[in-house]
Amino acid sequence: MSAIAIAAITFVCTFGCAWLATGIRSALPQSHLSKESQDVVRLGMGLVATMTALLLGLVTAAAKSTFDAHDTAVRNSAVNTLMLDRHLARYGPETEPIRDLIRRAVAARIEATWPAKGAAPPPPMGDVSPAEAIQNQILALSPGNDTQRWLKAECLKLTDEIVRARWRALGSDVGAVPRAFLAVVIFWLTATFASFGLFAPRNSTVLAVLIIASLSVAAAIFLILELDSPFGGLIRVAGDPFRYALANLGK
Repeated sequence: MSAIAIAAITFVCTFGCAWLATGIRSALPQSHLSKESQDVVRLGMGLVATMTALLLGLVTAAAKSTFDAHDTAVRNSAVNTLMLDRHLARYGPETEPIRDLIRRAVAARIEATWPAKGAAPPPPMGDVSPAEAIQNQILALSPGNDTQRWLKAECLKLTDEIVRARWRALGSDVGAVPRAFLAVVIFWLTATFASFGLFAPRNSTVLAVLIIASLSVAAAIFLILELDSPFGGLIRVAGDPFRYALANLGK
């Protein structure tokens, strides 16, 4: 389910229950609306609101940590790609086919991860993944001196780091925020908003406040889910490091 859909469900649940509670208020016996009853409800919902705030903080921290980790991985991969290209350039002219494959692989990754609007998907690059093809070609190099041997070893280390970062990115579809956590948070928010409406009169001021508050918590849920999906949705990890790397490859 998309982040917008879950945020919409949050808004409907919180606002709907709060507004429904304002109607239930008129049907309750007067003894249920006494000051003592209100105090108990406020104490209970205050506890729920505190737990909701703590859980939202944990979920937000987990989602932000996921987003920052992928952002760092993208930046490091772009730097490693540039370093790999420079090491291959220093190795000698026989690495030119490998450098050309790196340029095509980076361009394909940019189009696949950060496609331009209306752009067609990139064509497949063969049965072997680009990273493995690059590693295979580097392994096939025959160093003629100590410098080339060192450069070959460094290139293999860099390709290993790039491959690891790529696999982490492919696993980002499974976010760090458990859906059970979100379900509990939405339930607690719904109960809290219902308590707001239970002792509030039905008028335009109350309606406006409930709408604004419900939109706010729905926006918070939306932002958490967006941060938890760093390569999808409206808030995404920027592809500028890889675009910069592509512009400087082969120089």
